[in-house]
Amino acid sequence: MILLRRLLGDVLRRQRQRQGRTLREVSSSARVSLGYLSEVERGQKEASSELLSAICDALDVRMSELMREVSDELSLAELAASAAATEPVPAPVRPMLGSVSVTSVAGVPTERVTIKAPTEAVDVVAA
Repeated sequence: MILLRRLLGDVLRRQRQRQGRTLREVSSSARVSLGYLSEVERGQKEASSELLSAICDALDVRMSELMREVSDELSLAELAASAAATEPVPAPVRPMLGSVSVTSVAGVPTERVTIKAPTEAVDVVAA
């Protein structure tokens, strides 16, 4: 069985280690106990959305980036599990992303913003 909390913990640990930071540093910055953060990283505790937000802030990582990496890990784990099964399970189709640069909105110049969006046509409406 694939446990989401274990995949999430693995991704959090990799993010922290990529930065060369200790559990103590991140737990202090996120205002969570070192022991609890350790349990989250080991997949022993389910992290609430509030806790994930605090950890992401402490790591200076967007939650969407974290969840995307978890999603990729989950897809790989599902594929590995289906390869071991007698009946193959089809892989989910994920849209290809392309970069779009925006330099003005409704004719008004703005800061340059790069957006990753599906390569299919997408209508963007300014609010």
